[in-house]
Amino acid sequence: MKLVIFGLTISSAWGNGHATLWRGLCRALASRGHQVTFFERDLPYYAAHRDTCEPAGCQLRLYADWPSVVEEAARAAAESDVAMVTSYCPDGVDASAVVLDSTAGCRAFYDLDTPVTLDRMQRGERVPYVPDGGLAEFDLVLSYTGGRALTELSTRLGARRVAPLYGSVDPDAHRPMQPNHALRNDLSYLGTYAADRQARLEQLFIEPARQRPQRKFVLGGSQYPDDFPWTRNIFYVRHMPPPNHPEFYCSSALTLNVTRGAMAAMGYCPSGRLFEAAACGTALLSDEWEGLDHFLTPGSEILVARSTDEALQALDMPRADLAQIASKARDRVLTEHTAECRARDLENILAAV
Repeated sequence: MKLVIFGLTISSAWGNGHATLWRGLCRALASRGHQVTFFERDLPYYAAHRDTCEPAGCQLRLYADWPSVVEEAARAAAESDVAMVTSYCPDGVDASAVVLDSTAGCRAFYDLDTPVTLDRMQRGERVPYVPDGGLAEFDLVLSYTGGRALTELSTRLGARRVAPLYGSVDPDAHRPMQPNHALRNDLSYLGTYAADRQARLEQLFIEPARQRPQRKFVLGGSQYPDDFPWTRNIFYVRHMPPPNHPEFYCSSALTLNVTRGAMAAMGYCPSGRLFEAAACGTALLSDEWEGLDHFLTPGSEILVARSTDEALQALDMPRADLAQIASKARDRVLTEHTAECRARDLENILAAV
């Protein structure tokens, strides 16, 4: 197939989860014989933190503004088997108009942020990447989130055919490796600062650090405020580029996943961090949300904490027990949650359309 995607970014993983997902998926699609072109507006924020200009598996088309590329975009969509617009595409409405007016074999919308989309609609806010008429005209609507989110995309946005396309991991990029001794720690957390994660982060990461002053904790991510409640045993890495994620995970005895508020409330929305850490062979501790057991089995493949006490129990587990949990999670992820698996999922969904 020939696929054309109008998305947020694939060239920069700074402060977003889209780029890593697309890099793995495009590489997997290319390995299966497909051609992918990715249209990305050259935004200053991502340009300043660009970590690839030639992503494997796709042709990257950076453009300055929509008028300068609209004719090329229309030709590319018309010549494609699949033309797709994603959530948070800076020119989502204009790109949707081009895609819907095209003769592409399948005109698709992929919402990688479904809980955010639905939450904003519930509050009566305009969603800038969704056309005014909703999603009814698309042949297919894909969602990073499953469960009841699929029903709500139909009832509230008019989507006629909806299917989940969950996150995934590229095992060539995320795999076990030697730890960095300077980063060695008992519990880590990797993620951009988000206000709606803060209460859970304090409960499952900061308070355990206070109660286990002899243990080492490492937090990696950007945009943390000056008044963040640091402790003496929490070490901070401001930005951890994607190529360094495996080293980060492999230097941790246990790593924490904290889900964004809207995503936790919706359920069936696994962070890509879950699959990345598991593929690196690191034991996982997560907050609880509906559908988690659809991806990893609590207790045997992942640990779940609903309180500080439960986080401390996980932190105090013997390293051998954590290693066994990590091994089972890695086996599960490499079987069911790789970019290759998602490429096959996408092929099957498109074949049905």
